[in-house]
Formats: sequence, structure tokens, C-alpha cells
Amino acid sequence: MSQYVSRLGSNRMAPRLRFPGAFPGSHRKPRRIAMLSVHTSPLHQPGTGDAGGMNVYIVELAKRLAAINIEVEVFTRATTGALPPAVELAPGVLVRHVDAGPYEGLAKEDLPAQLCAFTHGVMQAWAGQRPGYYDLVHSHYWLSGHVGWLAAQRWGVPLVHAMHTMAKVKNAALAEGDTPEPAARVIGETQIVSAADRLIANTAGEADELVRFYEADAAAVAVVHPGVNLERFRPADGRAAARARLGLPQDAFVPLFAGRIQPLKAPDVLLRAVAVLLDRDPSLRSRMVVPVVGGPSGSGLAKPEGLQKLAARLGIADVVRFHPPVGQDQLADWFRAASVLVMPSYSESFGLVAIEAQAAGTPVVAAAVGGLPVAVRDGASGFLIPGHDPQAYAQQLARFAESPELVARMGATAAAHAQGFGWDTAASATADVYTAALHEHRRRVRVHHG
Repeated sequence: MSQYVSRLGSNRMAPRLRFPGAFPGSHRKPRRIAMLSVHTSPLHQPGTGDAGGMNVYIVELAKRLAAINIEVEVFTRATTGALPPAVELAPGVLVRHVDAGPYEGLAKEDLPAQLCAFTHGVMQAWAGQRPGYYDLVHSHYWLSGHVGWLAAQRWGVPLVHAMHTMAKVKNAALAEGDTPEPAARVIGETQIVSAADRLIANTAGEADELVRFYEADAAAVAVVHPGVNLERFRPADGRAAARARLGLPQDAFVPLFAGRIQPLKAPDVLLRAVAVLLDRDPSLRSRMVVPVVGGPSGSGLAKPEGLQKLAARLGIADVVRFHPPVGQDQLADWFRAASVLVMPSYSESFGLVAIEAQAAGTPVVAAAVGGLPVAVRDGASGFLIPGHDPQAYAQQLARFAESPELVARMGATAAAHAQGFGWDTAASATADVYTAALHEHRRRVRVHHG
């Protein structure tokens, strides 16, 4: 990482303090940024294919940045010929579709081969603009980072990068039967960490992992917690009304899984825990519904029916209900309707779903991995479990099954806890990172040109 960046110290606001009034306009926010999301479009529905928390992150962040007068243009790979080259997602937010490879049937693993074509499309869009059109590049995930690295160098602007997930971290905690991330990704991530002016981590834990696994300069890493749309995810008219809308029994115990169905997210751990619960207390069978809301993704695509077959093998197919991915408004209803959200993931950079469920007034039982210890207040808004033993999950779920008042009490705490994770806060902190990166970049240019 740059010697200049390392002098700033770990406080992302340090440039404001260190170089007061260095030169006119030195601390202005960027006017317009290029945001890169190669493999997943902000227009795609989360829970389908490779669309998940990162889609929500990009959409919400871009909207809130636009609200504080930072225009955002999101470049993403075109996955259908039916969409126009550019779509206005919200005032001040433009999504640009770049032709790179076939529209459909391209796996994420095949995308590195399309990065040249994608970069060409980004450069073409830039070539049609006046000089200095973009002030900064913000790339999401390692594939975008490679395009961002080149674009930032070509345009003479800073690169801010968000990993979202890291190959070395995922490979250190692989689910059984899951495929390790390839060496090419590890190398690619290492290069991006070295090239970026600033790295945005979701949590302090992720910041530590960047330093430990990738030798990132700690001074270049800023921690910005993702937010939650508090207008959409809120208790609203309560659990009973949500259950009525979704056709769920009013008095049922409803442990919910919501997310992409793949070994990394470990929905099988919930099913095995349910089998343990029913074995211990067969009377629960008549009053338990286990919704699994989401679609197969990643290595889960190899066995799309695997979870249904597991439910049958465990003898719990009668209580498990599989639902395809739903839009954000209906997802909020599923959260409200649930007694508890279960997130037994092997790796989770933040766990946005945990915050969304809590904002809707629902406690969470989650694996103590990644950002989940930040997202969930253990013992107050839910329970964190070390490891992935179904017995341990069954033990915590039994507490909720036996005590509806625990669901209500922890649900109220969860909703209050989630209030601290609004997107406005995240956008403001991200804008501070941009400002620091811009200032440092200009200072470096001035030093270079003497």
C-alpha cells in the first residue's frame, strides 16, 4: 500500500485534521462516482442466483449518496438484451449495462474471462464524457476491483474498494462439500488490496482480516457498517397481521431461513436442528412451520433439490415449506411473521439479513462468524452460536418454542438495536472515506509534480 496513505494514521477523518486548509477545495466530497458491480446487477432481486446482500448494499448506498449530492453511476454486466444501456434507478443514480459475454448461462467462475470486455465497455462510456467526469471509482467484490484498478489509473482518480467476501477467509471456514475459492481469486484480491487508495470493511473484524490475510495497510482500511432500510424493515402492524397475509398459523412456532441456498449459508443446519427438536418434543410437530425462503446459488446449484431431499430423509418434510425468493417488501413480512430468524452461515462478511429481521422485530439465532457478532447483540437481540452443531441450534430454538414471551421481549430489543444501522449513517461515513481518498490522491499528485 502507498507510503503516503500509511502516514495518515488509522482514523479515516485524519486528513481533515492533519492538513487543514492545505489547498482550496481539498476536502470537498466527490460530485460523481463510478460504482462497479460486475457480477450482480442492482436491478436483480436478492436471493436469486448470485444476487444477495451486496445488491441491497449497492442500491441503498447509491440512493443515500445521491441524497447527499453525490451522483452515482453503477456499471454492471448486461444479463438480458431487453434492458436499455442505461436505466435511472433513482434520482442521481444511473445503472449502466455493459455488454460482456453472453447474456445468460454464464457462471460467476467464468466471469474473469469477460473482464477485458467489461473494462472496454466502462472505458467507452467514459470516453463519451468531458474530462474529469468521474471523481472516484468505488468497486464492489474482487471482479469489479480489477476493472476499478485499471479505470482509476486511466482516469487519474482514487480507487475505493469493498471486498464484501474474501477468498482466504471463506477457504479457512469451508462448509462440508463446498468448493474452495480458486487461487486466481486469491491473487486477484491481493493485487486489489495493494492497488486501492482506500478499502472499506463492514466490521472491525473484517478490517483485521484484510490486514492479517492480505497484508493491507491498516491506515488505508475504513470500517463502515452496512445499513438497513428502516422504512421498509420495521415491526409495522405486527406478527399476527403478517402471518395472516402469508397464510401462517397464528400460534405456530416459526423458525425462518431466508437467503441463498448454498452450503456456505448452511440451511441444512437449521433442518437438522428442527429434526433434533421434534425428536425431543414430538408435540411441536403440530405447531411448527419452518419456511425456507430463497433460491439455489453458487455451489448449491449443483444439487438444487438437495435441501428438499434432506428434509424428507430427516422425516420433517411435513413442517418445512420451501418458497422461492421474494421482493424486499414481502421479505419484510416474512421477517415479521417469523418467531426467529436462523443464520447458521460458515462465513458472513456482515449478515445484512440479520439486521433486516431485527429491524422488523424478530430475534436471530446465528453462527458467531464474520460480522454476525456485530449485527446481533448476543443474549439481548438473539443468540450467537460457536460452530455448526445442530444440537446447539436446537437448544436455543427450544427456548423460543417454549416461551412466546421471549420472542416478544427479544424482538423488541432487536428492533431497537437495528435502529443504529440506518443507511443514512452508512452513506455519510462512506462519503467521508471518499473525501479522505480524494484529498490524499490530490496531495500525492501535487507532491509528484513538485
